Amino acid sequence: MRTVAELEERLSRPRDVLVDDLRKLDGDILVLGAGGKLGPSLVRLALRGVAAAGTGARVVAVSRFSEPGLADSLRDEGAEIVEADVADDAALHALPDAANVVFLVGAKFGTSGREHATWATNTYLPGRVAQRFAGSRLVALSTGNVYPLVPVTSGGCVEQTPVDPVGEYAMSCLGRERILTHFALRDGTPLALIRLNYAVEMRYGVLVDIARAVHAGEAVDLGMGHANVVWQGYANEVVLRALHHAATPPFVLNLTGPELISVRQVATAVAARLGREPVFTGTEAPTALLSNAQLCHRLFGYPDLPVAELIELTADWVAGGGPLLDKPTGFQRRDGKF
Repeated sequence: MRTVAELEERLSRPRDVLVDDLRKLDGDILVLGAGGKLGPSLVRLALRGVAAAGTGARVVAVSRFSEPGLADSLRDEGAEIVEADVADDAALHALPDAANVVFLVGAKFGTSGREHATWATNTYLPGRVAQRFAGSRLVALSTGNVYPLVPVTSGGCVEQTPVDPVGEYAMSCLGRERILTHFALRDGTPLALIRLNYAVEMRYGVLVDIARAVHAGEAVDLGMGHANVVWQGYANEVVLRALHHAATPPFVLNLTGPELISVRQVATAVAARLGREPVFTGTEAPTALLSNAQLCHRLFGYPDLPVAELIELTADWVAGGGPLLDKPTGFQRRDGKF
């Protein structure tokens, strides 16, 4: 993965298990928030998976599409494009019906000082979407931030761990889950809530944040000394396959990799690959935001790119001047303020 084209191809390459699941899926797939970080690669993965499955299902990509050329690119690859702001009620109700809906819309950064807008996007809008697509299979992206910080030795939060979100962003995401659950139970809508943290690829993510600091000779903050990461291609696959698990009451799933990564060890590995010495600030706290994804791995298998390989690929990409999305994750924040 030395070029964007190679990266995009790898992100959207469907595994046989996904093709098999898409072959059993009836109806079209509607992706709301198709222009975000995960959206384009998930749409491409769905397109290639549906083509391989031979079902003839439509993949409809909905977004404001603020990135120039993205809508045309996805259209050329076979997606049906709807340029719309789903926060507008008229635009939301004008969307085509679909048996399968993937909801990726969310707000994280800029929360501090704009808490009202964050809650509108993360909590109010999901309720409107749930009402619009009542009865459809609905998979909604949530976050592991709904959990509390837990001891590094705990193995991470499982789906049954009591939620205890830190900060307005995390609270609004729990609000998203509660509102979606309300309408799912009221209307009999099959729902899957996917608690993801953190998806990575070569242009953004926790590993990019660490690699950029090492490459620039900047200090790597050890305050949040441990984290979970997962290859975005696998995350996209799980989101699509979770359509088969949508249920009432909702199906809840932690989505991340099997490894617990040490920020210090990742920075040291990146530095060794780049021929540099890492610089650190702070010390590792005994707690961190950690999820246990054993259920995910039991249902969907393990990610096809392990962390060690992702670290190498990311270090090479950053050192080689590969394009970046310039969207830091803020994973270092312990106060939940983004």
